[in-house]
Parts: sequence; C-alpha cells; structure tokens
Amino acid sequence: MPFDPANLEALRGTRVLVTGAGISGRAVIAPLHDLGAHVTVTDSSADALARCAEAGAATILVDDLVADPRQLSEFALVVTSPGFRPDSPLLSAAAAAGAPVWGDIEFTWQVDQAGVYGPPRQWLVVTGTNGKTTTTSMLHSILQAAGLESSACGNIGLPVLDALRQEPRADVLAVELSSFQLHWAPSVRPAAGVVLNIAEDHLDWHGGMPGYVDAKAQALTGAVAVVGLDDAVAASLAQRPRAGRTVGFRLGAPAGGELGVVDGVLIDSAFADGVTLVPADEISPSGPAGVSDALAAAALARAIGVSADAVGAGLRAHRVGPHRAERVRTLAEVTFVDDSKATNPHAARSSIVAHDSVVWIAGGLLKGARVDDLVAEVGPRLAGAVLIGRDAGLIADALARHAPDVPVVRIRSGDDGGVGEDAVADTLHLDLPAADADTVMAEAVRAAAAMAAPGDVVLLAPAAASLDMFDSYGHRGRSFAAAAAALTDADTGRGIQG
Repeated sequence: MPFDPANLEALRGTRVLVTGAGISGRAVIAPLHDLGAHVTVTDSSADALARCAEAGAATILVDDLVADPRQLSEFALVVTSPGFRPDSPLLSAAAAAGAPVWGDIEFTWQVDQAGVYGPPRQWLVVTGTNGKTTTTSMLHSILQAAGLESSACGNIGLPVLDALRQEPRADVLAVELSSFQLHWAPSVRPAAGVVLNIAEDHLDWHGGMPGYVDAKAQALTGAVAVVGLDDAVAASLAQRPRAGRTVGFRLGAPAGGELGVVDGVLIDSAFADGVTLVPADEISPSGPAGVSDALAAAALARAIGVSADAVGAGLRAHRVGPHRAERVRTLAEVTFVDDSKATNPHAARSSIVAHDSVVWIAGGLLKGARVDDLVAEVGPRLAGAVLIGRDAGLIADALARHAPDVPVVRIRSGDDGGVGEDAVADTLHLDLPAADADTVMAEAVRAAAAMAAPGDVVLLAPAAASLDMFDSYGHRGRSFAAAAAALTDADTGRGIQG
C-alpha cells in the first residue's frame, strides 16, 4: 500500500523499490534500512546488483520486473536514480500501479527534513548547463574559509545521503544537482539556489527545452533565488513568481540586488552596498567563466550571511579540479588543455573563446544539441579540428557550413558508424581498425599536434558526452593527458600527413 509521504516512519515494514544500482542507488539502501523498510534494487546490470546484495538489499533485473509489472503493486514507494527517464517502461508501470515515485534527492530531502540524522541542514543548490562543479567547489571553499562545517555533495561525487550521515556533521551542504535530479525532487526548498546558465543539453531526456528549463528552475524555489544575468534563458527565470528573494549576478557592473565586476574587482551590491569581495585576477580558473562561477558561489554564501572577507579568502584558496580547462603539457610552444568536462556546446564555447588560436578536439554524444551556433562563433579561432566519436560527422557538417577554411581530421575506428562523414570533401579521414578509446584518442592528439603552430592550444573540449567511447569524461581526460605526455617535439607543427 502507498504510504503517507508526510510520515517517513510509515515506511517501517513496507517494501521499497530502488531503481538503479549505481552510486546514488546504493546510497539509498542504508537509510531505507534505518527507516525499517525492506529494500529491493533493480538494474539492468547483474554485477551492479551483486554489490547491492552485499549491502543487504534484495535484487531483480529490470527486464524481469517489467515483464511482470504486477510485482510493482507490492511496493509502497519507488526511489529512482536520476538516469531513469519519466517515460521509461519501469517508471510508467510503477505510476500505473499507484506507487509514488521519488528521486534520490527527493528522498534525501525528506530524510533531512524529518531529522532522521539530526536537525535539518542548510542546502545551497547549484545547477546550470555548465560550471556546476566549479561553482560548487568554490562555494565549499568559501564555507570552509568561513569556519562552517560543510560538505560538497550531490552530482559532484558524494551522494547527499552520505553527506547527511558523515561525521563530523556537516551543517551546510553545497549541493550540485543535475536537471535529472531536480526533475525528480519537487519538494526541495533550499536556503539559496542558483541557475548559472541554460543551453541545449539533455533534450532527449526532458522531451525538449521547456522541460529542461523547468527542471533547472526547481533550484530557485527556496528563500533566495540566484540567476546568471548574462545568460538570456537563466535571466528570464528571474521573472517567474516566487515566494523568496531573487538576486542576479553579471560580469559587468552590478545594479542594486546584483553581484558583478567593477574595475576588475568582484562587488556585492545585493547583500551589501557595493562591498568588495576579491580581485578577478586572483580567481582560479581564470577567465570570464571562472569569474562568473565565483560570483554565483559568492551570492549563495552571502545569502546565508557569510562575510565578504570569508568569500574573498575562499575564492583565493580555490583551485580548479581535473578535466576543467586543465593545462596538462606544453611542448614546442604548444599548450595542451584538458577540458573533457565540456560535455555540451555551451561549455565548449567558454573553453574555446579563452584562447586566440585553437586546434580543437571534439566529438562524442551530442544528446540532441546543435553545434551550428558554436562553430559559427568560434570558427575564426580554429587553427584546425580533430573529430572523434559517434556524432563527429555532425560537427564536421557544421564546420563545412560555417568554417569551411578550417582543416578537419576525423578519426574513425572500425566500429564507428557515424553520420554525415561524407558531407565534407576536404576532410581527412584517418581510419583505424576496430580500436579501443585510448588508441583513438592517441591518434587524435597526434593529429592535433601535427596541425598546431607555436603559440597554439590543442584543446580537448568535446562539446559532447563521453559514453559512446569512454567510461566517463574523467577517463576521456586522462586518455588525452596520457596521449599528450607521449608526444615528442617531432610530433608538433608538421602539418597533416595523409
């Protein structure tokens, strides 16, 4: 029987289904056991389910559950991992069976609000198409500088449930949330939340741009809503009616109720009258994207009363994480930069425009996003492009339309189907036999180095997700760094060799 969502104690003795046996799914098991529920985990991977069984959960394969959906009527609650789409057969069947469906973040919020692991925490929520992890890391650095017991959690790596259970206790949570997580978390009301920016991404999952925007806007339902004013879509969210206060941030001079930049210094005119926070040239990562993320982090911290001095100290102490515009090598005056985290065109744009002359390594899974606007804007900065992955042909087509003078190399392995590869007559195709991802990346880096002149940047900013070839964006970035480390002086500046 369905339970009363206002009373978590009503889960005692009931059966709860967890969909997804990954990190977020496994994190749900122990708290459900603490609440006295009997847990069943479902996934398509038998190996992943085996790890859940070791944690004391019953398990069942997704296909077996979908094949007999009558079993779903036995569950009082379904807690879903963010990877499951709302229209997935499993969740559609669960809804038809009358079982409430919560995301792992919704469940976590309810657990925290109920005081299962002590008094509720302050949640500071970070979302956006790009910059989430950097902003969350900056925010955590500020909270530490302020002497607050805090944790960076959510999509940044540590499940929020684990942050609730860890010792010493974290009183303030810097929570990075994806659009998937926010879609499944309708009750979350953070102390402050920010939408950094919104560009086309995950449109296949959300069924289009309106659903994606609505999911992101869920971060703005708390006491203070912070929006990026330099992004048209994010800025439009400031006009939505809400109970709390709305604050904006911009790279220009701030008006009242905003944070911004004046004469190279970050200024708070929202929570104070033009107070100085930190010089922009002391922020890492440098450049407009880094400064914008710093303003967002500062706004969230200031929303809960963190001092301007602590904001400045925290931002000075912050250092960029791996695979986020990370310089991995300089060889023969060519710099190699790993921005594997640039998994969509909007993120790739920020990465490319930070440099004057770029040999661009791109490709992977575009997830329904378009690259024409990106290529049209950054084309004059491209000294060359090397394309990999399933949707490389789509990027090649865009280059042919909007930057036809840019030399292009496409690396194709024997099992790479691709689309659009015949549209560009002067594209050089390097065909490999069926090869693993690291071999493809090594060839891509070698080709990019050959196209680079002294002063150029060989930039991995794929504009696409990694899972067509790599285990993760981290694997892709490490593969790039290893390939760059293997180069010699003779590999650079030789031009394309056919």
